[in-house]
Amino acid sequence: MRTETDSLGNVQVPGEALWGAQTQRAVENFDVSGLDQPASYLSATALVKLAAAEVNMALGQLDQERGQAIVEAARQIVDGRWHEQFVVDPFQAGAGTSHNMNANEVIANLANEALGGQRGVYAPVHPNDHVNMAQSTNDVIPTVLRVAASREVGGLLDALDELAEALEERAAEFDRVLKPGRTHLQDAVPVRLGQEFAAYAQAIRLDRERIARAAEGLRRLGIGGTATGTGLNSHPDYHRRMVERLAAHTGIPFVSSGNLFESMQSSADMTDFSSALRTLAVTLTRIANDLRLLSSGPTTGLFEINLPALQPGSSIMPGKVNPVIPEMLNMVCYHVMGNDLAVMGAAQAGQLELNVMTPIIAYNLLQSMQILTNGVRLLDERCIRGITVNVERCQELAEKSIGLATALNAYIGYSAAAKVAQEAMQRDVSLRQVILEQQLLTEEQLAAILDPLAMTEPGIPGQTGNETQE
Repeated sequence: MRTETDSLGNVQVPGEALWGAQTQRAVENFDVSGLDQPASYLSATALVKLAAAEVNMALGQLDQERGQAIVEAARQIVDGRWHEQFVVDPFQAGAGTSHNMNANEVIANLANEALGGQRGVYAPVHPNDHVNMAQSTNDVIPTVLRVAASREVGGLLDALDELAEALEERAAEFDRVLKPGRTHLQDAVPVRLGQEFAAYAQAIRLDRERIARAAEGLRRLGIGGTATGTGLNSHPDYHRRMVERLAAHTGIPFVSSGNLFESMQSSADMTDFSSALRTLAVTLTRIANDLRLLSSGPTTGLFEINLPALQPGSSIMPGKVNPVIPEMLNMVCYHVMGNDLAVMGAAQAGQLELNVMTPIIAYNLLQSMQILTNGVRLLDERCIRGITVNVERCQELAEKSIGLATALNAYIGYSAAAKVAQEAMQRDVSLRQVILEQQLLTEEQLAAILDPLAMTEPGIPGQTGNETQE
């Protein structure tokens, strides 16, 4: 152990640790979850520190020797090194002060050692005076979240594009597969399996658009507002140059938030983005549940499609295979929905000039992005691309469906068609048999009217002149 001193007194810090006194206090105070902050969050933190050192050097506020040492130390963290030195629980107080100081202390120690100094002796580089120059936790942590999420969202958008493409490929492959439609989980008019999958693809495309739109709000940076939005202790050009530097380092078109006070007070951009992720989770849950229903069986369920068999499904029932990827995706989506609720609650907890709940907003938002990205990729690669169809089963169910009676409306009327459907169900015979017995229509008429494939497109089955009459 080594002894360090902060404004509250002496603190015992592990001798090999790159963190310092304030981090150590946080480790002892916030032994809550045992969770680690996402790597994207740590890299984004270091990137903000790196950019701040560059800007402060350019503005003449920080000397080159200290500044370059900070830049080099921060770059190592950006590149993935030293992440094990970030030891503060995501559930922490002070708007993220503990995480911010964890970064300041680690970078200061790395910089000092590079300059020939000693670990835990903060000279010539000091965590607050130099690494944290022109910064406050209050503008750093929201900026870190925005940078991290903006850097990660591309992976999620790419995964959604690939999933939509896979669904569109299945839609084309299954376009001529006739099956019963179902509403209220009861028989409805026929559809083609390809139409169902094309609808899934469109839903994913629309959710991708929502997420991309919401991500634009995350590009509005309030770095330079320091403690409350006034910019106290920062150079007048610091905010503008920080936005430019972060854009240059990431290739992301970051812009000024336009009002640094709003940047401190409001987490609305994060709430908007989280809600877009939640909407995607709702869509994915619905699709996953459909896949589970359509593949149910094989002998007692719908059994219209086959999902890839990935692993044995039971420790007691031999031969059982479960829809494991849709089940996993359901769990991911429920977790994302919970994260969104936490983000919403934390966002509304902002008071006056600051929202102190930003650390948990960051953790939940970034975790949702990560597990959605991975879940979507697994659904695409290990489920959708391997789906096959039980064509005969689909055809059999389509031809048995009471929903076919809908096509009779134009010929015998709704009430008569309803009576035919009810009798067919009671007697467990086909609609065709009941209609012929009652001499409501001829065999030739029925052949044209009760064509399930014709029912999957606009028009009146059995009529060739469906065009509009002038």
